[in-house]
Amino acid sequence: MIQIDLTGQVAVVTGGSSGIGLATAELFLQAGASVAICGRNTERLAQAEAALKAKFPDAQLLAQACDVLDADDVNGFAQAVQTRFGGTDMLVNNAGQGRVSTFANTTDDAWREELDLKYFSVIRPTRAFLPMLRDAAGAGNAAIVCVNSLLALQPEPHMVATSSARAGVQNLIKSLAVELAPQRIRVNSILIGIVESGQWRRRHAAQAQPGQSWEDWTAELAQKKNIPLGRFGKPEEAAQALFYLATKLSSYTTGSHIDVSGGVARHV
Repeated sequence: MIQIDLTGQVAVVTGGSSGIGLATAELFLQAGASVAICGRNTERLAQAEAALKAKFPDAQLLAQACDVLDADDVNGFAQAVQTRFGGTDMLVNNAGQGRVSTFANTTDDAWREELDLKYFSVIRPTRAFLPMLRDAAGAGNAAIVCVNSLLALQPEPHMVATSSARAGVQNLIKSLAVELAPQRIRVNSILIGIVESGQWRRRHAAQAQPGQSWEDWTAELAQKKNIPLGRFGKPEEAAQALFYLATKLSSYTTGSHIDVSGGVARHV
C-alpha cells in the first residue's frame, strides 16, 4: 500500500504504454498524481490510456504519441504537458530494449543505432523537461529516474553493444546527478535484470514446448540463467523502485541506483 499523497504533483513517464512504464503510471495515479505518458505505438498507447481511465475514472491523465528519438516529438510532448498540467515534478525515462549481438557481428550502423537509442532516450526528454523540473524543485521535490539494465555494471558478451551503451548511460546519469544537485533535482536509476514483457511473451509463444505454460517456461529459463529468486521480475516490482526514487520517499538519494534483478548481480 502506497503511503504517500502525490495530489498536486505531475509525473511524466516515457514508454508508458506497456510493461514497466504502464505499471509506474498506475502507481503515480493511485497516489493522486497527474500523469502524462507517451509511446511510439499509437494503438498500444490508446489501449493503455483506456485501461488507466477505466481503473482511475477521475484521474488527470495525458497520453500522447511520441518517439523519444525525435526532438520535435519530445518538445511537443513537453509543451503538451506544460499546457495541460502547468509543469512537471517527476520524469521517468523508460525506453529501449536489448540487442543480441557480439563484437564480431555488430555492424557500424547497429552500433550507431544502439548508442543513439540508449543515450538520446534519456538526453532528449531530460533536456525538454528540465526547465519544468527546475521550477518544481522550489516546491520541494524534483526528480529524474531512468530505467537502465544490470548490463551497465555486469556486461554480457552476447549483448556487447547494449552492455556498452548501458554502461555509458549509467555514467551519464551519475554526471547529471552531480550537475543538477545544486538545483535540487535528484537523478537516480534502477538496474533491471529480466522483467516480464511483451517481448518475452512473444518468445514464449515461439519457443515454448507444446503445452508448456508461461510459468513453467519462465521458471526453466530463470534456472538456466542462474537467477537466484528463480523467476522473472514483474513490471510492478520495477515500478515500485521507480516510484520510490521519484518521490520524497527517497529525498536524500541522488546519483544512486536500485538493483531489480532477482539477485543476478555479482558485483559488491
